[in-house]
Amino acid sequence: MVSRMFRIETEVDRERRDLLRTRLRDTNTAASPVLRALRGTPHEREDALHIWALDEAGALAGGLVGHTWTTWLHVAYLWVDEPHRGSGLGSRLLSEAERIASTQRGCAAVRLETWDFQAPRFYEKQGYEVVCVIPDYPPGITEYTLTKRLSRPSLG
Repeated sequence: MVSRMFRIETEVDRERRDLLRTRLRDTNTAASPVLRALRGTPHEREDALHIWALDEAGALAGGLVGHTWTTWLHVAYLWVDEPHRGSGLGSRLLSEAERIASTQRGCAAVRLETWDFQAPRFYEKQGYEVVCVIPDYPPGITEYTLTKRLSRPSLG
């Protein structure tokens, strides 16, 4: 076996990050018929999905930030300002994102992450199922990954 020397660097380098991402995508595409079939289609890239709720004065009362990719909606952030919590606004934002993802973007499922002190029970009430639990991430906190299958609109 030939021994090789490598120089290891740790600085943030966006150009190398982009190169690494491209090479990883190419490797994954070569290995996966599913990912290969996505190349060149509208589902190949992430498509941002943002929904905002403004109060009577035009101030941000809540919002949802996510993206769709392939047939999935990924909710990255869902937040409702304290005075509006319990009003159903969070449910409305989530429901609207699910509706857009399903009817306009062809999504069949949603995924999201939340911490134990945030909203796992809220999401379960909305029909989400816990599929992963990571204790102590970050230390002292448990992270949950939840998913939900979306009903497809009937054709006809």
